[in-house]
Amino acid sequence: MRRMLKSPWPEAIIMILVTLLTYVSLATIGVVVKAPEGGMATGTVVGWIFGFFLLSLIIAFLAVLGGIGGGVMFTPVMLAFTPVDSLIIRGTGLIVAMFSGLISTGPFMRSGLSNLRVSVFLACSFAIGAFTGAQGAILVAGHMGDTGEGLVRLSLGIILFCLALYFIFGGKKIEWPQVQKSDKLTELLQLRQPFYEPSLARTVDYGLRRAAWGFLAIAGVGLLSGFFGLGAGWAIVPAQNLVMGIPLKVAAANSGVLLGMGDCIAVWPYIMIGAIIPIFAAPWLVGQVIGGLLGAVLLIRVKAGFVRYLLIGFMLFSCWGLVTRGFSKLELIQPVPHWLTGIVFLVIFTWVIHRVLKMVREKE
Repeated sequence: MRRMLKSPWPEAIIMILVTLLTYVSLATIGVVVKAPEGGMATGTVVGWIFGFFLLSLIIAFLAVLGGIGGGVMFTPVMLAFTPVDSLIIRGTGLIVAMFSGLISTGPFMRSGLSNLRVSVFLACSFAIGAFTGAQGAILVAGHMGDTGEGLVRLSLGIILFCLALYFIFGGKKIEWPQVQKSDKLTELLQLRQPFYEPSLARTVDYGLRRAAWGFLAIAGVGLLSGFFGLGAGWAIVPAQNLVMGIPLKVAAANSGVLLGMGDCIAVWPYIMIGAIIPIFAAPWLVGQVIGGLLGAVLLIRVKAGFVRYLLIGFMLFSCWGLVTRGFSKLELIQPVPHWLTGIVFLVIFTWVIHRVLKMVREKE
């Protein structure tokens, strides 16, 4: 009970109560107020807003567990199933990723799981790349056709598939990379920060390497994040893990911090052109706050292997969406039907659940 009185739980409880009161009030208004002729019924509007809130809560919970940012799940779903303008979806996708990162930052920092030194160092490059990518997205939307965007999405999907394969066959060395030797810049910046790992019941003091290359890699990830409105946590995690040798759980926690700081800057170009609509974005923000908090609390306690398989699932499904959408924009295939995408999702995450259950049985 005392723990529930400590931040951030009182704030979360108040937000939940306010959210419930808001939707009850909206539902009451929907019953009393009649929609204008030719307009959408008020009750329908309330239903859509409440549906956005529930979907945002689920997205935030899963996204924080994988350290990928809610935008990775939000943007493909909205682009695939709604007629909303692409720039509005991309801008809102960055807000979704930003809030899932901001809310998870507190628990990660208090537990010591997130490395503040690494996060601040990489946030500079991520913010520069994300802002540049957002400006590029606006230019592409205004001056280029579908061919350029199709090629970019196709290339991104291939890269993502290669990373997923590396995570599948990398095994334990990915969860806890062994850094034998560090470089001078990494040692000069003093980026190492030990943390207590509950699943191992001991303090982990991990080595780091290639800080300069990590800085450049995260800048490139930020460029993709701002351009596509995806959040790009799916790339931030492997970039830290593969380039700098950061343990997977630490990289996932750092990803939330980076998304919270970097996407705050990336979203400004979208705000300036009017692509952020408050009534559309608001339910997604509230869902990110509650879902992100729950996901952050759980991530601190789960084993690194669970995070690895969750990331693999997200990568493979995102790869499917990127590749098929890229071919579609290049007019090489017809748009993929929604039912087929649903089947692919079920197949991928059935495999993920099978691997996680197998891992649990082996531990026992």
